[in-house]
Amino acid sequence: TLSYNYWLYLPPGYSNEESWPLVLFLHGAGERGSDLNRVKIHGPAKLAAGGRDFPFILVAPQCPDEAWWDHATLAALLDEVCDRYAVDRRRVYLTGLSMGGYGTWDLATRQPERFAAIAPICGGGVAYLAARRLKEVPTWVFHGAKDQVVPISESERMVEALKGAGANVRFTVYPEAGHDAWTETYNNPEFYEWLLSHRR
Repeated sequence: TLSYNYWLYLPPGYSNEESWPLVLFLHGAGERGSDLNRVKIHGPAKLAAGGRDFPFILVAPQCPDEAWWDHATLAALLDEVCDRYAVDRRRVYLTGLSMGGYGTWDLATRQPERFAAIAPICGGGVAYLAARRLKEVPTWVFHGAKDQVVPISESERMVEALKGAGANVRFTVYPEAGHDAWTETYNNPEFYEWLLSHRR
């Protein structure tokens, strides 16, 4: 079976005496490979590796070269981390960028009961499935209006489907941004406050 190597961050003061929220972060296509340092190029893994303190456990798996995120492998990894560390299973969150945005939509649509909230960035997915399965999962979607790599219509379809289902969905469009809708998103403290405010 396929398995992913992953980079793990534990919050200051971490102990097994209490349970902690967990954020699963899925990188983009450019960070695939066998050098785990690549997962720290962008996103919360970059910030945590650079010394920013977060009040949650962060798991950043690495997808092998030429592969795409596999939901079954991600689910197995999540099980392993939740068993090994003191994770509050009611506060597990999922976010990713570009290929990882697609991975976020895919995993959440297949296993919605796992996540307290999700935040796909410049990704896309199967809109009718999301509408059916994610209407109880708070979702915040991000995209750059000038994205030449993943057209903004990919996010718009998902958001429209969720809104049509009556879901709790927010959509942030950066009018001047191209494909990089993630730097501004992950640098924003409000993003983490929103994420951590949700529980299952």
